[in-house]
Formats: sequence, C-alpha cells, structure tokens
Amino acid sequence: MRGVILAAGYGGRLRPLTLDTPKVLLEIGGRPLIHYALEALSAAGISEIAVVVGHQAEKIKDVLSETHPELTFIYNERYHGDNALSVYAARSFVMGEPFVVCMGDHTVTPEILQSLSYDRRDGCVLCVDRGPWQPSQTNDATRVLVDSRGYIASIGKQLDTWNAIDTGVFKMTEQVFAAVERLMESRGTSVGITDVVTAMGEVGRPFATCDVTGMFWADVDTLQDYQSTESLVREKYGERV
Repeated sequence: MRGVILAAGYGGRLRPLTLDTPKVLLEIGGRPLIHYALEALSAAGISEIAVVVGHQAEKIKDVLSETHPELTFIYNERYHGDNALSVYAARSFVMGEPFVVCMGDHTVTPEILQSLSYDRRDGCVLCVDRGPWQPSQTNDATRVLVDSRGYIASIGKQLDTWNAIDTGVFKMTEQVFAAVERLMESRGTSVGITDVVTAMGEVGRPFATCDVTGMFWADVDTLQDYQSTESLVREKYGERV
C-alpha cells in the first residue's frame, strides 16, 4: 500500500507564520508538521510515499528532498481548489491499488496508522475520534455520524447530530477518483474530501470507520491550534497534566 500526504494548501489562517514558510514546514515540537505524517506512515510499513504540493511547492520540495530523498512529489496545478483535487492528482502514483491519505498539517502518531493498517475491509475507511477533547481537534472540526454498523451515515462541519470527529487519516480506493470526476462536472474545483465521502455514500459505497479514540492527533489550522498543539506535543503527545 502507498501513502499520499496532502501539502498543497495556502495556510492562510496561520498568517503571519505562513507568509514566508509553507504551513507544513512550521515546527511543532521541534520538527516540521509534515514529519509527523511521514514518520507515522513509515512506522506502519508504508515506504512509497508521495507528497502533493501546490502553494510554495519548491520550498517544500527543497526541504524534504534533503531529509527524505525517497519521496515522490506531485504538483497539483489546481491547488487553489478544495482538497479532493490533491487526492485526484495522485491517481497515477497509487497505480489502482488502495492507498492511505494523510493531511500534511495534522500531527498524527504511528499508532493511528497502525490501527488503520490492521483494517482489512476492501472499501474506503476514515479514522475517527469519538472522544475529542482538545481545541485543535474540535475547533472547526468535521463532524461524523457513524451508524450502528460502523459506516459513515453523514459528514460535515455543520452536522447537528454526530458521534465522532474526522481525524484526516483515510484509506481510499480508486473509486474515489471516479467520484471526484463526477463532482467536478458540476462543482468545478470546489470538491472537498467531505463531498466525496457524501457522494459515495449516496451511491451505496459508504466509507467505513476505524475508531482511534484516545490516540493523539491534531489539526493545525489556526494560530490557536498551533499554540495548543505545540504545548501538547511537548507534553508527550497530549498527556493531560
């Protein structure tokens, strides 16, 4: 199985930190954000990894090529669009096989990827947290309603009824690319991964869920997220003290 890390976005809500530094290269706990996803994928036995770049692509490539020369870089020329376009850009790299997707701006621990690697279901899977407790997990979070069978019934930031949070770690299949193509016909580049999950559920191909409650992760979108995650990482991956 191959891994894909999304690192094409602007990081506008983290300004002024991202004026000269790509979001995924901001340091958390003394390491660039993206290193957490890289290390977690490697710990799960995934050695073939692509980083999808767009905004400030050359800076990201220059830094990571020195520390991780084995990486493949994919340029998403439509990086101004939503994040499903970055997944779509990796379709040749994954060669028709199931693949793992991580967000370059999320700190994730290896145990999350290891839990996902144990999931042997054939379809798409999203890692979810049923007990989020820190600001960078709950601020602007994508909410998920998981049904009694463990599949996603609905997903979105504005859900009134929900029982889990999207961690940004997925296993996907090539069916995702067909869904992105269908959505682009009507929505152009405004296609997010959430839209893809919803669309696939509507045609009888719902995403399953992998429960990673209690495992540390954080979504670094804002200055508040950055500060709280920095503190938590330095307290050994979110231990409450």
